Amino acid sequence: MDVPTNQVENSNSGVQPNKRRRKKSIVWDHFTIVTVNADCIRACCNQCKKSFAYISGSKLAGTSHLKRHISLGICPVSRCNQGKFQLGIYNHDTKSDVSGNGTIQPRKRLRATPRPASFSFDQDLCSREIAKMIIQHEYPLHMVEHSGFIDFARCLHPHFITMSTNTVQEHILGIYFREKQNLLNLVAGIPGRVSLTLDLWTSDLRVSYGLLTGHFIGCDWKLYRRIFNVVTLPSPDSETAFDQAVAASLNAWSSESKLFTLTLDQSHANENAKRNLRGLLSIKNSRILNGQLLINSCYACTLTRLAQDALGFVRETVEKVRDSVKYVKTSEAREERFIKLKQQLQVPSTKNLIVDDLTKWNTTYHMLMAASELKEVFSCLDTSDPDYERPPSMDEWRQVETLCVYLKLFYEAANILTGPLYPTTNTFFHEVWKIQLELMHDASSPDLFVSSLTKPLHEKFTRYWEDCKLVLAVAVVMDPRLKMKLVEFSFPRIYGEDADNWIKIIDEDVHELYLEYVVQCLPPPTFIEEGNEAVVKTDIPQDDGLLPNGDIGFSDFDIYISDIMNGQQMKSELDQYLEESLLPRVQDFDVLGWWRVNRSKYPTLSKMASDVLSIPVSTVPADSVFDTRTRKMDSYRSSLKPSVLEALICAKDWLQYEHSEIPFGTTEEVPGTIVNTQF
Repeated sequence: MDVPTNQVENSNSGVQPNKRRRKKSIVWDHFTIVTVNADCIRACCNQCKKSFAYISGSKLAGTSHLKRHISLGICPVSRCNQGKFQLGIYNHDTKSDVSGNGTIQPRKRLRATPRPASFSFDQDLCSREIAKMIIQHEYPLHMVEHSGFIDFARCLHPHFITMSTNTVQEHILGIYFREKQNLLNLVAGIPGRVSLTLDLWTSDLRVSYGLLTGHFIGCDWKLYRRIFNVVTLPSPDSETAFDQAVAASLNAWSSESKLFTLTLDQSHANENAKRNLRGLLSIKNSRILNGQLLINSCYACTLTRLAQDALGFVRETVEKVRDSVKYVKTSEAREERFIKLKQQLQVPSTKNLIVDDLTKWNTTYHMLMAASELKEVFSCLDTSDPDYERPPSMDEWRQVETLCVYLKLFYEAANILTGPLYPTTNTFFHEVWKIQLELMHDASSPDLFVSSLTKPLHEKFTRYWEDCKLVLAVAVVMDPRLKMKLVEFSFPRIYGEDADNWIKIIDEDVHELYLEYVVQCLPPPTFIEEGNEAVVKTDIPQDDGLLPNGDIGFSDFDIYISDIMNGQQMKSELDQYLEESLLPRVQDFDVLGWWRVNRSKYPTLSKMASDVLSIPVSTVPADSVFDTRTRKMDSYRSSLKPSVLEALICAKDWLQYEHSEIPFGTTEEVPGTIVNTQF
C-alpha cells in the first residue's frame, strides 16, 4: 500500500510505516500519516486536523473517503477558503498550489502524449485524391500550381512534390477511363435497352455542348441514370449536328442495338433535325413501333415555358408585386412595420414574404402566393407608410390569384422531378393529362381574363401532349394499379366522341410493341444447304403416320389436337395481365419491384415493362428543373480540351456512386426518400 512522503514518526511506537515505494496519490498532498499504535495508522487533514481511518490491523481503508473530504468541500477550512479539490487539474512544478481565490490546485500528473503511427508518404495516392477533389468540386486544374495550395500541401507533409496542370490532367483522365470501364461492364450486362436524353449547353465562345445521358434498368431491377458523353457541337443549328452526337455516343458505348428512345428539348432542334434523327434511329432500331417512341420533348422544359408565358401575360402586375415585396424586405424597419400591421389586421396567413430569383420560376410562384395571401396588409400599408406608393389594385390582386392557380398546377407537375429518386415513366401520365384537361376546359371559359391567359397555354401544351401521349400511355399500362383503365377514364374527357378511336390506337400500339418483344425472344432460325438452295431447318420430326411395321401411328391424332388448340387461341402474357384485377393504389408502390417479383409469370412482358418504365421524360437534372435560362458552360471549362471537359463532367457524375451504389429509382430505404408516391 502507498506510504506518504510526509511521514510523521511517533516516538512512542517502534512501528514505522511501510517504505517499499514512494506515495503517488495526490491525496497525500493534503493528508499526513499519524501512527497511533502498532495496529492503527490514521490520516490527518493538514487543514482541519481531522483524522481518518487508514490502516487498522490488517485492514486497509483506502483513500477514496480522503478524496471526498477535499473534493466535495467537506473540510470546513477548505470551505472557508472556497477551495475545491480539482482532480486532474494541478500544477506541473509543485505538489499543490493555492490560487488567488483559495482554490487548491494539486500537482498535475504528467502523462505521455500519444504519437501518431508512422506511415509512408504516397505521392501517387495523394495526386489521385487531389484529382478526384478537382473533379467532384469543379475546381480549376491549375489550382495545383497556386502558391497557397503548395504551401498548404507541404505543411501537411514536407515530402509533397509540386504537381503541374499536365500531371493532374493525366490523373483525371485515368480516373475517367477507370470509371468508364466499370460503366461499360454494367451497360454490357443489362438485360434490356437504353434510353437517351440529349441536353444542350451553350458557351460565350459560340460553341455548344450536347450532354447525352443513358437511362436503363440493371440486372437488379433498379433504374440507373448516367451521363454517357459530352459532345462538342461547333454548329448546333446544323440539321445533322444531333445525328453526329447521338451516333458518336452509341458507338462509344456499343449500344446501337440497345437504343430504345431519345428525349430532347424541342427548342433545341427544328423539324428537319428531328426528322433526320428519327430516320437515323429508325435505321438503328427499326422494329420499335417504326420509330414512334424515338423522339419526344422535355417535360421540365415544357412546363418552364408554360410558366414563363403565364407570368409574361401579366408582366406589369407581377412587377408591381415584386417591387412591393422588395420594398418591405429590403428594410428591417419597414418589415417590422409590415408585420405589426399584419397583426393589427389579424391576417391569418403563415407565409413569409420572399424576394424571387429571376432565374428560377418556382421562386416567383412562391413570392406571388405569399404576397397574395397578405394583400390586405399591402393595401393598408400606404396609410402607415407614406413612402409606399405602388400598391397593386384589387383587380390586380385577383389576377395574381388566378395566375397562381395555373402556376401551382405546373409547379406540382414539375416538382416530382426534384426528388432524390428519378421517377419511373408511369408517374407522369396522370400529371400530363390533368394539365391538358384543365387548360382545354379553361381556354373556353366565359371569364375573359381566364380564357385569354389559358388559350395560348393550351395550344402550346397540346403540341407536347400529342408528342408524348403514346409513350406515357404505354408506360401507365405497365402500372398494375392502372393498366388501360386510366387511359379509358381520361381519354373521353379529352377527346369526347373520338375517345374510342384513340383508346383503340393505344391498345393496338401496346399489343404491337409486345409482339415485337415476343419475336425478339424467339430463337433464331438455322439454315441448311440442299443443292443450290438454302432451306430452313426445323426441329419438328417428320412423321408419315406409319410405325416401322406399317401400322398407323398417332400423327393424325396430333394434328387433330393441334387444330383444336390453335382454334382456342391461347391468351398471351399481355392479355392475361390486362384481364387481371387492378392492384390497390398504395402510396409507396414500387412498380419495378412488382415486375421483378412477377418476371417468372410474365417473362416476355416484364422485359417490355422494364424498357418502357425507364423512358426518361426530362433532359435536365433535378437541380435545374425550374431554371429559366439555358445552361451555360463557363469560359474556363470551354477553354479545356474536349476530352478533358468530358472526363471532368462524366467522372463527377460517376464518382457519386463509387462507394454506395444507390441508383435512381431504387427501392432501398434511403433516409428522407419516398418511392413513387403518385396515385
